[in-house]
Amino acid sequence: MSFQERLDEILKILTVRKKITVQELTERLKVSEVTVRKDLTFLEEKGKIVRVHGGAVLAEDKDLLRDISIRLDEHIPEKTAIADTAAELIHEGDTIYLDAGSTSYFLSQKIKDLDIRVLTNSLDVIISLSDSTTVSLLSTGGSFRKDARSFIGPAAIEAIANFQIETCFLGTTGFSKDGYFTAQNILEAQVKKAVIKASQRKVLLTDHYKYGVNAFSIFARADNIDILITDSVFPDKDSLYKLGMEIIFARQKEEN
Repeated sequence: MSFQERLDEILKILTVRKKITVQELTERLKVSEVTVRKDLTFLEEKGKIVRVHGGAVLAEDKDLLRDISIRLDEHIPEKTAIADTAAELIHEGDTIYLDAGSTSYFLSQKIKDLDIRVLTNSLDVIISLSDSTTVSLLSTGGSFRKDARSFIGPAAIEAIANFQIETCFLGTTGFSKDGYFTAQNILEAQVKKAVIKASQRKVLLTDHYKYGVNAFSIFARADNIDILITDSVFPDKDSLYKLGMEIIFARQKEEN
Protein backbone atom coordinates (compact mmCIF):
# COMPACT_ATOMS: atom_id res chain seq x y z
CA MET A 1 0.00 0.00 0.00
CA SER A 2 1.43 3.36 -1.04
CA PHE A 3 1.76 6.43 1.17
CA GLN A 4 -1.26 8.14 -0.42
CA GLU A 5 -3.33 4.96 -0.24
CA ARG A 6 -2.60 4.70 3.49
CA LEU A 7 -3.66 8.30 4.05
CA ASP A 8 -6.89 7.76 2.12
CA GLU A 9 -7.60 4.60 4.09
CA ILE A 10 -7.00 6.28 7.46
CA LEU A 11 -9.42 9.11 6.57
CA LYS A 12 -11.96 6.61 5.25
CA ILE A 13 -11.81 4.67 8.52
CA LEU A 14 -12.15 7.81 10.63
CA THR A 15 -15.13 9.00 8.62
CA VAL A 16 -16.95 5.89 9.82
CA ARG A 17 -15.30 5.25 13.20
CA LYS A 18 -14.50 8.85 14.33
CA LYS A 19 -11.59 7.47 16.40
CA ILE A 20 -8.98 4.75 15.90
CA THR A 21 -5.86 3.58 17.73
CA VAL A 22 -2.33 3.28 16.38
CA GLN A 23 -2.42 -0.46 17.11
CA GLU A 24 -5.58 -0.92 15.04
CA LEU A 25 -4.03 0.96 12.15
CA THR A 26 -0.86 -1.13 12.18
CA GLU A 27 -3.05 -4.21 11.80
CA ARG A 28 -5.36 -2.74 9.17
CA LEU A 29 -2.60 -1.18 7.05
CA LYS A 30 -0.02 -3.94 7.69
CA VAL A 31 2.77 -1.47 8.41
CA SER A 32 4.90 -0.66 11.43
CA GLU A 33 3.85 1.55 14.32
CA VAL A 34 6.55 4.04 13.31
CA THR A 35 5.04 4.32 9.81
CA VAL A 36 1.54 4.80 11.22
CA ARG A 37 2.72 7.56 13.54
CA LYS A 38 4.44 9.34 10.65
CA ASP A 39 1.24 9.10 8.58
CA LEU A 40 -0.82 10.51 11.46
CA THR A 41 1.65 13.36 11.96
CA PHE A 42 1.38 14.23 8.26
CA LEU A 43 -2.44 14.23 8.38
CA GLU A 44 -2.45 16.36 11.54
CA GLU A 45 -0.17 18.94 9.92
CA LYS A 46 -2.64 19.09 7.02
CA GLY A 47 -5.50 19.74 9.46
CA LYS A 48 -7.29 16.49 8.66
CA ILE A 49 -6.99 14.73 12.03
CA VAL A 50 -6.09 15.44 15.64
CA ARG A 51 -3.69 13.16 17.52
CA VAL A 52 -5.01 11.86 20.83
CA HIS A 53 -3.46 9.46 23.33
CA GLY A 54 -2.82 6.19 21.51
CA GLY A 55 -4.51 7.16 18.27
CA ALA A 56 -6.36 9.85 16.32
CA VAL A 57 -9.76 11.44 15.73
CA LEU A 58 -11.17 13.19 12.69
CA ALA A 59 -10.53 16.93 12.81
CA GLU A 60 -13.59 18.15 10.95
CA ASP A 61 -17.24 17.58 10.21
CA LYS A 62 -17.42 16.62 6.54
CA ASP A 63 -21.13 17.42 6.36
CA LEU A 64 -20.43 21.10 7.14
CA LEU A 65 -17.22 21.35 5.11
CA ARG A 66 -17.71 23.97 2.41
CA ASP A 67 -15.05 25.93 0.58
CA ILE A 68 -14.80 29.60 1.52
CA SER A 69 -15.10 30.57 -2.14
CA ILE A 70 -18.67 29.25 -1.94
CA ARG A 71 -19.41 30.96 1.38
CA LEU A 72 -18.21 34.33 0.08
CA ASP A 73 -21.07 34.27 -2.44
CA GLU A 74 -23.78 33.44 0.12
CA HIS A 75 -25.96 35.83 2.15
CA ILE A 76 -24.03 38.85 0.91
CA PRO A 77 -26.56 41.52 2.07
CA GLU A 78 -26.53 40.16 5.63
CA LYS A 79 -22.74 39.83 5.76
CA THR A 80 -22.26 43.31 4.32
CA ALA A 81 -24.57 44.82 6.95
CA ILE A 82 -22.77 42.95 9.74
CA ALA A 83 -19.39 44.12 8.41
CA ASP A 84 -20.57 47.74 8.20
CA THR A 85 -21.72 47.60 11.83
CA ALA A 86 -18.54 45.85 13.03
CA ALA A 87 -16.37 48.49 11.33
CA GLU A 88 -17.90 51.13 13.60
CA LEU A 89 -16.21 49.40 16.56
CA ILE A 90 -12.73 49.88 15.07
CA HIS A 91 -10.79 53.09 15.67
CA GLU A 92 -7.48 54.60 14.59
CA GLY A 93 -4.53 53.00 16.39
CA ASP A 94 -6.37 49.80 17.34
CA THR A 95 -4.83 46.33 17.25
CA ILE A 96 -7.46 43.88 16.04
CA TYR A 97 -7.75 40.27 14.96
CA LEU A 98 -9.76 39.16 11.93
CA ASP A 99 -10.82 35.54 11.77
CA ALA A 100 -10.69 33.31 8.71
CA GLY A 101 -14.29 33.55 7.56
CA SER A 102 -16.43 35.12 4.91
CA THR A 103 -17.84 37.90 7.12
CA SER A 104 -14.33 38.81 8.30
CA TYR A 105 -13.35 39.20 4.66
CA PHE A 106 -16.23 41.64 4.12
CA LEU A 107 -15.11 43.53 7.24
CA SER A 108 -11.54 43.76 5.92
CA GLN A 109 -12.90 45.60 2.88
CA LYS A 110 -14.34 48.30 5.16
CA ILE A 111 -11.17 49.18 7.10
CA LYS A 112 -8.51 49.62 4.43
CA ASP A 113 -8.08 53.33 5.11
CA LEU A 114 -7.65 53.07 8.88
CA ASP A 115 -4.29 53.40 10.65
CA ILE A 116 -4.53 50.13 12.58
CA ARG A 117 -2.74 46.85 13.16
CA VAL A 118 -4.48 43.71 11.91
CA LEU A 119 -3.48 40.20 12.91
CA THR A 120 -5.14 37.43 10.92
CA ASN A 121 -4.96 33.74 10.06
CA SER A 122 -6.88 34.31 6.82
CA LEU A 123 -5.22 34.35 3.42
CA ASP A 124 -8.24 36.18 1.98
CA VAL A 125 -7.91 38.96 4.57
CA ILE A 126 -4.18 39.21 3.88
CA ILE A 127 -4.86 39.64 0.16
CA SER A 128 -7.70 42.10 0.84
CA LEU A 129 -5.52 44.36 3.00
CA SER A 130 -2.23 43.87 1.15
CA ASP A 131 -2.68 47.07 -0.90
CA SER A 132 -3.57 49.27 2.08
CA THR A 133 -1.06 52.02 2.79
CA THR A 134 -2.25 52.53 6.36
CA VAL A 135 -2.93 49.05 7.78
CA SER A 136 -0.03 47.27 9.48
CA LEU A 137 -0.71 43.67 8.50
CA LEU A 138 0.45 40.67 10.52
CA SER A 139 -0.08 36.96 9.82
CA THR A 140 -0.19 34.16 12.37
CA GLY A 141 1.54 31.74 10.02
CA GLY A 142 1.01 28.04 10.63
CA SER A 143 -0.23 25.07 8.63
CA PHE A 144 -2.32 26.11 5.63
CA ARG A 145 -5.87 24.75 5.37
CA LYS A 146 -6.87 24.96 1.73
CA ASP A 147 -10.67 24.79 1.89
CA ALA A 148 -10.85 27.67 4.39
CA ARG A 149 -7.70 29.41 3.11
CA SER A 150 -6.64 29.75 6.75
CA PHE A 151 -3.57 29.12 8.88
CA ILE A 152 -4.00 26.75 11.83
CA GLY A 153 -1.99 24.52 14.13
CA PRO A 154 0.57 24.98 16.93
CA ALA A 155 2.61 27.64 15.10
CA ALA A 156 -0.47 29.84 14.63
CA ILE A 157 -1.52 29.39 18.26
CA GLU A 158 1.97 30.22 19.53
CA ALA A 159 2.07 33.38 17.40
CA ILE A 160 -1.32 34.55 18.68
CA ALA A 161 -0.19 34.14 22.30
CA ASN A 162 2.55 36.72 21.68
CA PHE A 163 0.10 39.52 20.83
CA GLN A 164 -2.07 41.79 22.94
CA ILE A 165 -5.24 42.09 20.88
CA GLU A 166 -7.66 44.88 21.73
CA THR A 167 -10.63 43.51 19.77
CA CYS A 168 -11.03 40.21 17.94
CA PHE A 169 -13.70 39.57 15.33
CA LEU A 170 -14.63 35.91 15.05
CA GLY A 171 -16.98 33.98 12.80
CA THR A 172 -18.70 30.68 13.57
CA THR A 173 -19.98 27.64 11.72
CA GLY A 174 -22.68 26.96 14.28
CA PHE A 175 -24.52 28.84 17.02
CA SER A 176 -26.61 26.57 19.23
CA LYS A 177 -29.79 27.78 20.90
CA ASP A 178 -28.21 27.28 24.32
CA GLY A 179 -25.36 29.65 23.48
CA TYR A 180 -22.46 27.54 22.22
CA PHE A 181 -20.38 28.60 19.21
CA THR A 182 -18.87 25.82 17.15
CA ALA A 183 -16.43 25.25 14.31
CA GLN A 184 -16.44 22.32 11.90
CA ASN A 185 -12.70 21.76 12.37
CA ILE A 186 -11.06 21.05 15.74
CA LEU A 187 -7.81 22.79 14.78
CA GLU A 188 -9.73 25.89 13.67
CA ALA A 189 -11.54 25.85 17.01
CA GLN A 190 -8.21 25.70 18.86
CA VAL A 191 -7.04 28.84 17.03
CA LYS A 192 -10.26 30.65 17.94
CA LYS A 193 -9.82 29.69 21.61
CA ALA A 194 -6.28 31.09 21.57
CA VAL A 195 -7.55 34.35 20.05
CA ILE A 196 -10.27 34.70 22.70
CA LYS A 197 -7.66 34.21 25.44
CA ALA A 198 -5.39 36.89 23.92
CA SER A 199 -8.13 39.49 23.33
CA GLN A 200 -9.54 42.19 25.58
CA ARG A 201 -12.85 42.48 23.69
CA LYS A 202 -14.43 39.57 21.84
CA VAL A 203 -16.88 40.22 19.00
CA LEU A 204 -18.74 37.41 17.28
CA LEU A 205 -20.02 38.00 13.73
CA THR A 206 -22.76 35.71 12.45
CA ASP A 207 -25.79 35.85 10.22
CA HIS A 208 -29.00 34.24 11.43
CA TYR A 209 -28.54 31.23 9.14
CA LYS A 210 -25.98 29.81 11.62
CA TYR A 211 -28.48 29.82 14.50
CA GLY A 212 -29.54 26.33 15.53
CA VAL A 213 -26.57 24.71 13.77
CA ASN A 214 -24.34 22.46 15.88
CA ALA A 215 -20.93 21.95 14.31
CA PHE A 216 -18.06 19.67 15.26
CA SER A 217 -16.05 21.49 17.95
CA ILE A 218 -17.04 24.07 20.59
CA PHE A 219 -14.74 27.10 20.79
CA ALA A 220 -16.77 29.48 22.96
CA ARG A 221 -19.85 29.91 25.11
CA ALA A 222 -21.98 33.03 25.12
CA ASP A 223 -20.31 34.19 28.35
CA ASN A 224 -16.93 34.17 26.55
CA ILE A 225 -18.21 36.76 24.04
CA ASP A 226 -18.70 40.46 24.74
CA ILE A 227 -20.64 41.53 21.65
CA LEU A 228 -22.61 39.56 19.07
CA ILE A 229 -23.41 41.25 15.77
CA THR A 230 -26.04 39.58 13.63
CA ASP A 231 -28.56 40.59 10.99
CA SER A 232 -31.85 42.27 11.81
CA VAL A 233 -34.08 39.34 10.81
CA PHE A 234 -32.71 37.06 13.54
CA PRO A 235 -35.63 34.72 14.32
CA ASP A 236 -35.40 34.37 18.12
CA LYS A 237 -34.38 37.75 19.52
CA ASP A 238 -35.86 37.24 22.99
CA SER A 239 -33.82 34.07 23.56
CA LEU A 240 -30.72 35.82 22.23
CA TYR A 241 -30.91 38.59 24.84
CA LYS A 242 -31.12 36.00 27.63
CA LEU A 243 -27.63 34.70 26.79
CA GLY A 244 -26.00 37.73 28.41
CA MET A 245 -24.03 39.19 25.49
CA GLU A 246 -24.41 42.71 24.15
CA ILE A 247 -26.44 42.23 20.96
CA ILE A 248 -26.23 44.48 17.92
CA PHE A 249 -28.62 43.92 15.04
CA ALA A 250 -27.13 45.12 11.77
CA ARG A 251 -29.63 46.74 9.46
CA GLN A 252 -29.26 46.47 5.71
CA LYS A 253 -29.14 49.78 3.83
CA GLU A 254 -32.64 49.43 2.42
CA GLU A 255 -33.95 49.06 6.01
CA ASN A 256 -32.44 52.37 7.19
